[in-house]
Amino acid sequence: MAKWANYVITAVRFNSAGTHIDQVQVREDSGDSLTSATTKTRSSVVTQIESGYTYCTATEGTDGKWKKGAAVKIFEIDGEKFIKTKADSSKKDNLDYLPTF
Repeated sequence: MAKWANYVITAVRFNSAGTHIDQVQVREDSGDSLTSATTKTRSSVVTQIESGYTYCTATEGTDGKWKKGAAVKIFEIDGEKFIKTKADSSKKDNLDYLPTF
């Protein structure tokens, strides 16, 4: 498999109000495979993206293979930074198609 990004987000956790993502499960992309999942806060993902690291999403198929999703970017809305795969004016992070943990 060709390297997709520095890190791949494979699951999300929403805040207690359910309004936006506060943590993500990420796997490092070695170029040949994805590592075991670790947990990062949304703010640490924002900091890493701002520092030049790349992120994308992926889902696991029924065959056990990872399927690449979309690139994850930072979008600022009313002074708050959100991680999203597409730009819109919603304050809700749009990675909610990923499984939760």
